[in-house]
Amino acid sequence: MKQAVFLIRTDDRQGLLAAISNFFTGHKYNIIGCRQYTDLHEGRYFMRVVIDLSNECTRRELEEHFSALARELRLTYEIHYSDEVRNVAVMVTKTSHCLYDLLMHSEENTLGGGRVVMVVGNHPELESVADRFRVPFYCFPVEKGKEAEQEALLHPLFERNHIDLIVLARYMRILSDDFISRYPRRIINIHHGFLPAFQGSDPYRQAWERGVKIIGATAHYATAELDEGPIIEQDVVRISHEDTPEALREIGRDIERRVLTRAVQAHLEHRIILSDRRTIVFGR
Repeated sequence: MKQAVFLIRTDDRQGLLAAISNFFTGHKYNIIGCRQYTDLHEGRYFMRVVIDLSNECTRRELEEHFSALARELRLTYEIHYSDEVRNVAVMVTKTSHCLYDLLMHSEENTLGGGRVVMVVGNHPELESVADRFRVPFYCFPVEKGKEAEQEALLHPLFERNHIDLIVLARYMRILSDDFISRYPRRIINIHHGFLPAFQGSDPYRQAWERGVKIIGATAHYATAELDEGPIIEQDVVRISHEDTPEALREIGRDIERRVLTRAVQAHLEHRIILSDRRTIVFGR
């Protein structure tokens, strides 16, 4: 079944749900999913509508008719179609757990309408992982002082492969503001949940030394402000004094892979609406 997903936001006021729903039913579109949220503090309204496209109207007609409604109701909106497969590039360094999870979901078609079409590393260690899933691997080593040259090589590669989303799967390099600005809301990053308290190369040992009782991970859109982008997904696990630093690392890896994959799925399934620095993430 071909579907269209509408992501809508506007100022909250009476009658929005009825007006939008009546538009689709009036044009003989079957609504097969509808989620809404009203931010009472900010006075904003958010809506995700999924419709069946099996009627006789063309997509152009649908878009023209809805744009007229949007002007009337002062709606900001996006339309996405279910038959548009999004291409994903995964950037890695030497850590494999997040990459494995993304590749597995891509191979099983459970990544939310997207597929991993390339893996890009700044070290060659994970080429064998990409090879197992028959996904091309590209290695672009980063030399100190030549970061801009390395990034410049990535842009034409992403263009040629029509990349819709870039996933930083424990990519241990800081991307430049210029790089990030080229792909607004198209780069998702994952990090452990200790920032900013436990930064550095071994945050799990630092956490163990401080006797933490909860560890977690956060997936967010990358912005020019390091690790300050809109949060998409988070999770935590309780731990105890009996857990060793090695055990914390293993637990942390499991959280990181799950949180990152869920964030990627939410993006590819068009379940996210941005509201300033916040995300409205609708369930499936």
